[in-house]
Amino acid sequence: MATFLYKLGRFAFRRRHFVALIWVALLTLAGVGAASAPAAGTTSFSIPGVEAQKAFDLLEQRFPGASADGGTGRIVFKAPEGQKMTDAANKATVEKTVKALGDGSEVVSVTDPFTTNAVSKDGTVAYTSVKYDAPGMELKDSTREALEAAGDEARATGLTVDVGGDALQAGAEPGAIGEVIGLAIAAVVLVITLGSLVAAGLPLLTAIIGVGIGVSTITALAKALDLGDTTSTLALMIGLAVGIDYALFIVSRYRSELAEGRDREEAVGRATGTAGSAVVFAGLTVVIALAGLAVVNVPMLTKMGLAAAGTVVVAVLIALTMIPALLGYAGKKVKATGEKRRSTGEKTGENGRAGKQAKPGLGVRWASFVIRRPAAVLLLGVVGLGTIAVPATQLELGLPDDGSQPTSTTQRRAYDLLSEGFGPGFNGPLMIVVDAKNSDDPKAAATTVTDGIKDLKDVATVTPAMFNKAGDTATITVIPGSKPSSTQTEDLVHAIRDQGVDVRADTGAQVLVTGTTAMNIDFSQKLNDALIPYLGLVVGLAFLLLIVVFRSILVPLKAALGFLLSVLAALGAVVAVFQWGWLGGLIGVEETGPIMSMMPIFMVGVVFGLAMDYEVFLVTRMREAYVHGESPSQAIVTGFRHSAKVVAAAAIIMMAVFGGFISSTESMIKMIGFGLAIAVFFDAFVVRMAIVPAVLALLGKKAWWLPKWLDRALPNVDVEGEGLKTQADAASSRDGDEDRELVRA
Repeated sequence: MATFLYKLGRFAFRRRHFVALIWVALLTLAGVGAASAPAAGTTSFSIPGVEAQKAFDLLEQRFPGASADGGTGRIVFKAPEGQKMTDAANKATVEKTVKALGDGSEVVSVTDPFTTNAVSKDGTVAYTSVKYDAPGMELKDSTREALEAAGDEARATGLTVDVGGDALQAGAEPGAIGEVIGLAIAAVVLVITLGSLVAAGLPLLTAIIGVGIGVSTITALAKALDLGDTTSTLALMIGLAVGIDYALFIVSRYRSELAEGRDREEAVGRATGTAGSAVVFAGLTVVIALAGLAVVNVPMLTKMGLAAAGTVVVAVLIALTMIPALLGYAGKKVKATGEKRRSTGEKTGENGRAGKQAKPGLGVRWASFVIRRPAAVLLLGVVGLGTIAVPATQLELGLPDDGSQPTSTTQRRAYDLLSEGFGPGFNGPLMIVVDAKNSDDPKAAATTVTDGIKDLKDVATVTPAMFNKAGDTATITVIPGSKPSSTQTEDLVHAIRDQGVDVRADTGAQVLVTGTTAMNIDFSQKLNDALIPYLGLVVGLAFLLLIVVFRSILVPLKAALGFLLSVLAALGAVVAVFQWGWLGGLIGVEETGPIMSMMPIFMVGVVFGLAMDYEVFLVTRMREAYVHGESPSQAIVTGFRHSAKVVAAAAIIMMAVFGGFISSTESMIKMIGFGLAIAVFFDAFVVRMAIVPAVLALLGKKAWWLPKWLDRALPNVDVEGEGLKTQADAASSRDGDEDRELVRA
């Protein structure tokens, strides 16, 4: 591996024009494809295998033309104090609004609240529902504008009017200001770490090019592959972070090789062969973690993972090829490590290294401290992260609805008005589908289901059964007594399904529960069930990969356990902030509630990949020193001397990039940005910088133990670049023989 990448780096350095042209051409091609691609439209959401999805599919078959996936809008009216919606003036306003809404070209139907019993018992709140023939995300702007205009016109009469439903649904806004601030912080950290604006600009430039290619490709394929806005946003988030970090490691190693006295082409080759090998394996762990999301069998989550994994692959390839090419263009503008200090007169030793009087760096001093007190550092790190992880035991999962919107939005106000007028469960109705095709008396079966549901706990309203034209399938709407995200509503869904088993045995009719609330419950359960198999697959594959990299059993095991600790602590922090509201105001969390259903499993995948990044970058330098003859303790110090500053910089950059997405208006993006940022902090600065050296110090030589039979069976990938050293020694020996022959001649 190291030898191949060494040759690749030198080739890119020499053929820099060719390499740069290829990447610019790919960026242009992706950009043109994105610009000319049709609009993506809405993203379909399906969960194969769950009951709510089966019921939804059955409705589409048995109720053709019902536009089950069509968008909906809802205008909610509230009468002024002391009035009722049934008053003549207020009633006239509502009827005028209903008539105006019915004129839309995409409108299928509009309900009149006074004929559909859509007025609250106290008469103060009423609503009208609008059904469209296109999904909410695909509606024309004129349709949305007409809905909002109707609400504004009714509001002008003195009524309190708000608009809800997915007809107002808009794409996620990543929070451009936050991203710019994140990139600015990353730029400052790069300048401090790499010592010059030119060197700092290289990782930023390559990361932007890589993300541009990845996100543009996703945009170009969005319509064909049914990719949503969240997919490209997450690819942008992860691509920026790893793109900057991977380039940073190679540029930093290049500067170290220059400090050893090597010429620029040789330094590029060695940096690509050593740090580039670590980049390849770190990238592989991220790709494994993201692609492994496919085991959950949720198409949307699979597409998100694969798209982000593709962006990571591009980031790795750019780091291995374009960084060497750009270093060729930069020439002497990228200086060796310590060159600036030497030019100001600091005492140095051979090959430009700091002399004996030079003060050890912070990384060396910290590593020495940990080696002296490994047990105390290990205990403090584990107990600290364990304490932060405690809130994770109270994790509640759900999917966002209008109730999770900020209170400043009209969707949230409409949600609250409906809860006030019709009860907390009104915003999360359950759709009961009675498949009576195999029943002798479909109507009797539907009546049995209706009567049974009325007797259940926490049921507010049950509507009469409505049959399809064939008379073999009925739908029943159930309004729970509790809000959609409550445990009481979840218990009600399970109770209806349990009752359906008895109904099927007695009547032959199948009872299915669907609707948004039921779909959310099934989705959360499916993700919970998939978490352990997913962890087993991803951690298992990465564990085998790290055994090959480190040629050790205990080091990969320690890496995996450290990851579990950091991700649990990160989940605990997410629960404390977004579910409990602790310090939520500092990052703009206006509404607490359940954690997004896909958040834990997605964060596990991403954080695992990033955690292994730091493990590979930091510990490979330790193994490199150990392989070259240093004691285990000396190897830890050497690893920190060469890698601690760069790993810390990489972590700060990732935190800045992920933290930039906290300003997003999309609750899922905000939550993922915070979760990944805090997880990187825990993993890099607590697990990798403290717990890892403490464990290695306690294990000593045992850390690098590997059974002889396994050592012989494993391929030698040579991440440490030992083959490069042997190759250089052989070349030096040949040069010496040639010199002696010239002298004799």
